[in-house]
Amino acid sequence: MSETNPGTILVIDDEEVMREILESVLSSEGYRVKLAATGEEGLEIASREPIDLAIVDVMLPDQSGIDVLAELKQADPELVAVMITAFASVETGIDAMKRGAFDYVMKPFKNDELRVVVANGMKQRRLVDENRTLKAALSDRQRFDVLVGKSPRMQEVYALIQQVAPSKSTVLISGESGTGKELVAKAIHNHSARKSKPFVTVNSGSLPPDLLESNLFGHVKGAFTGAVSPKKGLFEIADGGSIFLDEIGTVPPETQSKLLRVIQEKEFMRLGGIDTIRVDVRIIAATNSDLKELVEAGLFREDLYYRLNVINLNLPALRQRKVDITLLAQHFLTKYGDENSRPGLELSSESVQSLFDYDWPGNVRELENIIERAVVLADGPVVNRRLIPEHVRSGPSFRLPQVVVPEEGISFRDVITGFEKRLIESSLETSGGVQKRAAQLLGLKPTTLNEMIKRYNITLERKEPSSTR
Repeated sequence: MSETNPGTILVIDDEEVMREILESVLSSEGYRVKLAATGEEGLEIASREPIDLAIVDVMLPDQSGIDVLAELKQADPELVAVMITAFASVETGIDAMKRGAFDYVMKPFKNDELRVVVANGMKQRRLVDENRTLKAALSDRQRFDVLVGKSPRMQEVYALIQQVAPSKSTVLISGESGTGKELVAKAIHNHSARKSKPFVTVNSGSLPPDLLESNLFGHVKGAFTGAVSPKKGLFEIADGGSIFLDEIGTVPPETQSKLLRVIQEKEFMRLGGIDTIRVDVRIIAATNSDLKELVEAGLFREDLYYRLNVINLNLPALRQRKVDITLLAQHFLTKYGDENSRPGLELSSESVQSLFDYDWPGNVRELENIIERAVVLADGPVVNRRLIPEHVRSGPSFRLPQVVVPEEGISFRDVITGFEKRLIESSLETSGGVQKRAAQLLGLKPTTLNEMIKRYNITLERKEPSSTR
């Protein structure tokens, strides 16, 4: 809930005039209002769509308002309920609050009095909606609020974060897997005016299309098999804050059009619903793919690409900022040393050299995993080289082939072509036939590698990789 989406209120009152008054007063404050004349009708409405606050008359024609309150709270324990009656007493109000009501008002009431009670109730609902996200953010504070690195490339990243964070613009973070894109997204959020609001992460590549849309936009009851109750989407939960769309390049085309509408119009509809929901959310997206190439291949909408690519922030691979390796390693040593009651651990000079010699295809994430392993296995205050995995401490495995040019001469083009083909075949063998991984090993774009495979008529055979990398 925010200024653009104050929330949805359900009014359950058997008096038509009272329903009209409440609808007029609440609608003028920007709330979406749903009306019901009986308890049964109100419960049916609440069962098919999310409600933020309910105003319930204690005296209803079909059942007690207190019983309706109990059923509403059973279905949604976080629902804010306000009881209203012409026959209330202090005892009635206290009884209602004991049963879960947020507050109560008596008829006849002043409109301003009702506005204050509803505003306070909505504030509580908003805090409850944000609570899970905020708790997660606090528990991960050490992991996500600290960016480590002093290299010139990282100094450029820090400067750009500082510059773009206060704006409302969409940000596209690009870089290889493991470079810390989510870390940067959280830094942007935490340095913005939205820092007290939710930061919600969506891993776009791990969900099937229907489930992705349900998670993003929510759904109404019966929208699909298993949708037994209405559900708010992550865009509503992130209202007023930021949403981080990781692996944006994997979002299916049908969902891309809905994302475009959210960016342009700041509104959407729940899956299976007909009501328009307005939200104020800053979108931060990330990709390890070349979105421009996906656009050219017809796999990504061009208009969405330009909407996302307002500000592009490219993260360097760890091999491009090796000066940061010692600093990062010490950071992880301290972190996992504290977690495992092993403070004061240090890397031996041989261990440091092994880390510097390695090419880090898995980037910072791979370094973190290796240091965590070393902390757990260390039997003294110094992390020796033997605790570094063999594939890391073996150093660079690549060597240029020895070529002797015969007296009769040689075809330069044939030699280069043969070498390229063998190099590609070797990378595919190392990666177990996974083209994306092979492209990373060669420092090529996946589309470029695919073109070379076709050009050299290389047969692909999927098998277990020969390297532990």
